[in-house]
Amino acid sequence: MFLENTVNHKEQFGWIEVICGSMFSGKTEELIRRLKRAQFAKQKVEIFKPAVDTRYHDEMVVSHDSNEIRSTPVPAAANIAILAQGCDVVGIDEAQFFDDEIVRVCNDLANRGVRVIVAGLDMDFKGNPFGPMPALMATAEYVTKVHAVCTRTGNLANYSFRKTDNDKLVMLGETEEYEPLSRAAYFHAMKKSEE
Repeated sequence: MFLENTVNHKEQFGWIEVICGSMFSGKTEELIRRLKRAQFAKQKVEIFKPAVDTRYHDEMVVSHDSNEIRSTPVPAAANIAILAQGCDVVGIDEAQFFDDEIVRVCNDLANRGVRVIVAGLDMDFKGNPFGPMPALMATAEYVTKVHAVCTRTGNLANYSFRKTDNDKLVMLGETEEYEPLSRAAYFHAMKKSEE
């Protein structure tokens, strides 16, 4: 369970929280939960997502179970630094789709006293670290790894297996294209797809 940072009013620095895991693990759900709590506390909150993510809505961050929060789609990480002026809390969804500049942007915001909450896939469909996520996880004060349930074994799943024959790194999709798998199920599925 995540615990809020203790408040030391002499130290004016913020921090970075990363929520990561496979597809269907509840990353966006947890991001929305944390951001809504901050809004309820009357903190100034801004939420950003990559403009490429148009699966559910152009301007909303939407979880798989239809929970949603208003967001600002941006084409590049540098836009976040400009649009987040005066914020107490900044939320960023689907961080794996941003360029590497997202790491500097998040650290600059935290150094200005902003609480930065980032959600994203930690691995791509090939099981490799995804985009800027490893660097974000390394520089974050808090990392929460959430898990889905494996559709084949019922165990905890931390892999996103692509069911379609498409080798593009970025391919937006849902249950028709992806399924969450445990390590063992993923290993067997990848071995079968290579044969």
